[in-house]
Amino acid sequence: MAIQVGDRLPNIELQVMGSNGPEKVQTGDLFAGKKVVLFAVPGAFTPTCSAAHLPGFVVDADTLKAKGVDSIICTSVNDTFVMDAWGKAQNADEIIMLADGIGAFATALGLDKDLTAVQFGTRSQRYAMIVNDGVVELLNVDEKGIDKSSAETILAAL
Repeated sequence: MAIQVGDRLPNIELQVMGSNGPEKVQTGDLFAGKKVVLFAVPGAFTPTCSAAHLPGFVVDADTLKAKGVDSIICTSVNDTFVMDAWGKAQNADEIIMLADGIGAFATALGLDKDLTAVQFGTRSQRYAMIVNDGVVELLNVDEKGIDKSSAETILAAL
């Protein structure tokens, strides 16, 4: 069963790129005491993710933060090096690029998706959520496109 509004996010060890290479982080620490916009994509450097989803959050980062958001986090079932390179290529300086390399977070949320048929393996569904001190306040999952999980939709919900 997928995570629901009102549920607390699981505490999972993931990675971000630090100044000396990949660094372990606990999701519990990333969300504790903060209002966070978390969005997930099926894959870094993929067409919709690179052309529309991540760029919307890059453009609207200041507006999201002006509405009381402490952090913006992008996650994908990709390794730390890929997430870091994608963030740099997209000028995503204001966004934490969170690597869910083995899909542990996506699976724990119940928001994983089997894309083996197209040679991607298990990935994350496309979604966005507003999380307050680790508790999900809004969860929008897209079956197709990015209408429910776009930066504009999340801005309108804040």
